Amino acid sequence: MAKRSSRIVAFFLVVLLIGGIIGATTKNITKGINLGLDLRGGFEILYEVKPAKKGDKVTKDTLVSTVGALEKRVNVLGVSEPNIQIEGNDRIRVQLAGVKDQQQARDVLSTQAKLTFRDVNDNILMDGTDLATNGAKQTFDEQGRPSVSLKLKSADKFRAVTEKVSSMPQPTNLMVIWLDFEEGKDSYKAEAAKPKPKYLSAATVNQVFNQAEVSIVGGNFTVESAKQLSELLNAGALPVDLKEIYSTSVGAKFGEQALQKTIFASAIGIALIFLFMLVFYRLPGLVAVIMLGLYIYITLLVFNWMHAVLTLPGIAALVLGVGIAVDANVITYERLKEELRIGKSMLSAYRAGNQRSLSTILDANVTTLAAAAVLFAYGTSSVKGFATSLIVSIFVGFLTNVYGTRFLLGLLVKSRYFDKKYSYFGVKPKEVIPLSKGVEHAPTKFDRVNFVNIGHKFFWFSVVVMILGAIILPIFKLNLGIDFASGTRMDIKTNQAITVSQVQQELHDLKVDVKKEDIVPTGNDNKGFAVRTIGVLSKDDIAKVKTVFHDKYGTEPNVSTVSPTIGKEIARNALIAVLIASLVIILYVSIRFRFTYALSAVLALLHDAFFIIIVFSLLHLEVDLTFIAAVLTIIGYSINDSIVTFDRNRELYKQKQKIRTVSDLEEIVNSSIRQTIGRSINTVMTVLLPVITLLIFGSESLRNFSIALFVGLIVGTYSSVFVASQIWLMLESRRLKKGKGQKKVEVNTSEPQV
Repeated sequence: MAKRSSRIVAFFLVVLLIGGIIGATTKNITKGINLGLDLRGGFEILYEVKPAKKGDKVTKDTLVSTVGALEKRVNVLGVSEPNIQIEGNDRIRVQLAGVKDQQQARDVLSTQAKLTFRDVNDNILMDGTDLATNGAKQTFDEQGRPSVSLKLKSADKFRAVTEKVSSMPQPTNLMVIWLDFEEGKDSYKAEAAKPKPKYLSAATVNQVFNQAEVSIVGGNFTVESAKQLSELLNAGALPVDLKEIYSTSVGAKFGEQALQKTIFASAIGIALIFLFMLVFYRLPGLVAVIMLGLYIYITLLVFNWMHAVLTLPGIAALVLGVGIAVDANVITYERLKEELRIGKSMLSAYRAGNQRSLSTILDANVTTLAAAAVLFAYGTSSVKGFATSLIVSIFVGFLTNVYGTRFLLGLLVKSRYFDKKYSYFGVKPKEVIPLSKGVEHAPTKFDRVNFVNIGHKFFWFSVVVMILGAIILPIFKLNLGIDFASGTRMDIKTNQAITVSQVQQELHDLKVDVKKEDIVPTGNDNKGFAVRTIGVLSKDDIAKVKTVFHDKYGTEPNVSTVSPTIGKEIARNALIAVLIASLVIILYVSIRFRFTYALSAVLALLHDAFFIIIVFSLLHLEVDLTFIAAVLTIIGYSINDSIVTFDRNRELYKQKQKIRTVSDLEEIVNSSIRQTIGRSINTVMTVLLPVITLLIFGSESLRNFSIALFVGLIVGTYSSVFVASQIWLMLESRRLKKGKGQKKVEVNTSEPQV
């Protein structure tokens, strides 16, 4: 009795300890998590690094030097926690979250800052290498106007230069100071006639200067711009030319709204999962809810420790991870309920449920992990954020919802307090069959359903859909986003209802050509629009669009650009990612099961992926990087469902003494589906709940991602039951007809059977 009570007390103490730690530290942990630019506002630019001079080469040292120069410039902007990384042999990615003036930051980053002193004939007299270290500072001229003072390394050289210029006849005795003079394009004579010339200053030199100091006057400076220029010059000129080949910018309001909507949707989705577990699994469901709370806490803690950046897709992956993590509980609890129904004691059922479900859970998590790893390897920053969240979620979910759940539930079961109290575990007493009857598998509500016959019809239905899809796809085509087709995308929000024609006119006035059909409302209130242009807008055009829409409609648009080079690269990487994920799954399932299982599962996965593509084609939904993330997630998750069914299939296959006829194979397929379909429905429901809430309440930028997941999860469950099993049956029937099935086909028995 004392031992029974001590386990119950231990359970409550552990729960109180978990609750106390979470309550006391969660606030500090969430504060320490870095939010991505899609949640805080900011921008990301991918630069292609090119030599500044003909004949030069871009080396690793050059890239490192350029990153150092960019970091100094970011310091000029006062941006905290910038992310500047070298990619490949000639690219640098810059991510700046929380930037208030994005255009200013863009200009500061890309400006070469090559200072030159020239005469009126554009002959170079001195350059930036003649500037002393930290020799530029913001000052005021004699009239009190802001200016920039330059201190040179050599007074003798400056004396010689001023002597040369002062000796020139008036009015050509000018020393012109340039920033980023472009040979063959810029000239003093052309710029002097303009009201706002490109050069910084053109000072008359009437005498020889013996001091190594000079002021830039006439540059129409403000105190702020003069200070920025001085800091930029002190940071040094870039050793290379930077070409912008990809960019995305998010306004602060967009980020804030996206964060609020996604957190709200996530909270509802997680609450529904908790409610689902409590209703269907009672006491074990309560244990699962406690462990899911710990799972969310530890996941956020790991993000804090890693100093990882949490993006909008990352939050979606975290919530999706809750659904995936609870699958481990569903698989275990369903097996526990099965064991109870055939008359086993509570402790015996608990042990059998844990032992027989572990390999299924492990297989399911490994395949999802493989898809997430491929996403991380081939995705861009936002997709990498999604993959990182998914990988962390899988590891943490496995620890908390396998070992943590089993520890807590074990305390309750081993207390023996709940012996014979089947209702606490979601089992009705009348469903329990006495152990003396020797029933191996409890009857299910699907025992009268012939899944082979039904599945045969559904299989051919899927074949017809795939054929029609192959015909329809070239006609309707895919609505490729700029990630694959290149161009510019703008997400515009307004503080008043306007029409598509008004948006088109506003852009036309800014000399941005866009077709009416490329302006799509993103809400029902005519205050949100997605605009796509074929060409890549320049940074000056982007600045104009942002300024005009902010001033007129209160919100700065989000603007993303993708060059044709990057578009082709992204498309290639997406195809490679899908192929690698499929090959990894084939290899893993072949090792764990047999090749017929692997081939059946992967063909079903390709069926799921193609079905999603057909839906997006028919509905003309935009296909972007998050779509690829959704497809790969479905590939990883859908295999879980197939593995649940195939694990039971393998167990029944092993129990058969001999496989003599096709009817024997059909019996295995029918029994495996009947015994696992309830589990399949419950597992997909736990993932569908957060996906539906994200679809209804989440940010618009996750809408297509959520639709792809929603369609994929439903089709994935359907294909696991009716497509994968049918393909396996056909493959095994073929082996049988070749004479390989007259005795039991060898199976991998090195693993525990489920």
